[in-house]
Amino acid sequence: MKGLKKKRRVQIIMVATFALILSTALVGYAMRDGINFFRAPSQILAEPPAPTEVFRIGGLVEQDSIVRGQGETVRFTVTDGGASVPVVFTGVLPDLFSENEGMVGTGRYVDGVFEATEILAKHDETYMPKEVADALEEQGLYRHAEGNEGS
Repeated sequence: MKGLKKKRRVQIIMVATFALILSTALVGYAMRDGINFFRAPSQILAEPPAPTEVFRIGGLVEQDSIVRGQGETVRFTVTDGGASVPVVFTGVLPDLFSENEGMVGTGRYVDGVFEATEILAKHDETYMPKEVADALEEQGLYRHAEGNEGS
């Protein structure tokens, strides 16, 4: 009788372990496209990501860098003060998007150009996304003020 209980206990532990491993693998598989890492322009140039990797870039839109092309295509440069990365975006830009303002874009870095699929601009004159503020602060271009940090 004791041997049967011990055998049953081992079976339950093995099934529970298998279920835990399976559920972890399924969650990881489901989130493979949903996790976007943030990078500053200096980090991108120091260690260029693979062209297939989707990530977020953030910084300030450089002065006099916005060039509107045909249709909805816009080219501009993002900087963190230490490096600059050219960006191309096709679509409608946010109303608050402008030069010398903070932005965050999602996309891929292909052949030296960040191809953005989404562009976000700051939502008021005091807000700066935390990742962008940290990257700019690292380059000495920005200082956190009270109530000025992203959530």
